[in-house]
Amino acid sequence: MKKYFYLTLLCHFFAFAQIPSGYYNNATGTGFTLKTQLYNIINPHTTLVYGSGLWSMFQTSDVRPDGYVWEIYSNCNFVFGTVASGGQQDDGTLGTAECQRFNKEHTFPKSWFGGQVYPMYSDAFIVMPSDKKDNGMRGNLAYATVNPSVTNPIGNGWKIGSCVTPNYPYSINVFEPADQFKGDFARNYFYVATCYENLISSWQTLDPSGDTVLDGSSDKVFEQWYLDLLYSWHLADPVSQKEIDRNNAIYAVQGNRNPFIDHPEYVAQIWGAYLKTNSFDATSVSVYPNPSNDHKINISTTSSIDAIQLINTNGQIIMEVKKPTLNNNSYTIENIPQGFYFLKLTTDNQSVTKKVILN
Repeated sequence: MKKYFYLTLLCHFFAFAQIPSGYYNNATGTGFTLKTQLYNIINPHTTLVYGSGLWSMFQTSDVRPDGYVWEIYSNCNFVFGTVASGGQQDDGTLGTAECQRFNKEHTFPKSWFGGQVYPMYSDAFIVMPSDKKDNGMRGNLAYATVNPSVTNPIGNGWKIGSCVTPNYPYSINVFEPADQFKGDFARNYFYVATCYENLISSWQTLDPSGDTVLDGSSDKVFEQWYLDLLYSWHLADPVSQKEIDRNNAIYAVQGNRNPFIDHPEYVAQIWGAYLKTNSFDATSVSVYPNPSNDHKINISTTSSIDAIQLINTNGQIIMEVKKPTLNNNSYTIENIPQGFYFLKLTTDNQSVTKKVILN
């Protein structure tokens, strides 16, 4: 039965394998102009029924290759369907231990936008299947980074603890998801910031956890520490085939798409000017010429560099030099294709990132 279902699903995905022709034709700007253009494209969509609509959606959007539920917090093999039909979707019982029931997790917590408020409440780009026990432990905590020494005997690698995200201004407990989902969640949040651009400025004070993340604006949307965190996750965990398939499946039912899955470069085009990803003294680093017209850049710094990475807007490392050689008080990177990049310099486990353009 699972093999038959998976074959049907593959046929469905091949039918919707490409971005619809012309879907992003009106996304021609940059910065917050581009964000508003995307809002006009993706905001109009079909509102799903929170119960039956999402349970049905999950069977195409969140199925693993082996036919089990592809949920976000555990390594359990959940079966789709009601308990009465042999499945394990939440029926209001159990969930006191992992692998008993799976339910619906608002990756962007519903309390942050006021609770059972449509269309956010049932937006499949926000809501994903999760182990019921793990979901309850996360609650409405913000996603962020936790001290590496924290361990968790259950789950797929997630943990709860005091926030150690660089530049965070609060003393708060946060939920750090498993590495393989960090980029997914970051792109979920960029989607929310865009799809609900007309509403999100009013959400800042609805929930204390949300207040630590949202800045009360409709353009930048996120506090600086959180924008930098989301962008770092977006780069570290690039778009996967799972996300592409999920995007296509949701589009087939909900009628809109996550543009940051289709075009990961949109994140930098919208928020790039506001990123502050520096961890060591940025004033000690000079990159020139920038923009460059001869496919090379020079790096002058008073710090000794351990590694240089050139990262494209999809988060892919296209060039890496370890223990680079210093010549005439500078480092030189050559043969760089035209484009917009992030230059990451690392020394003593600290890093600074610079935006560079090659014409």
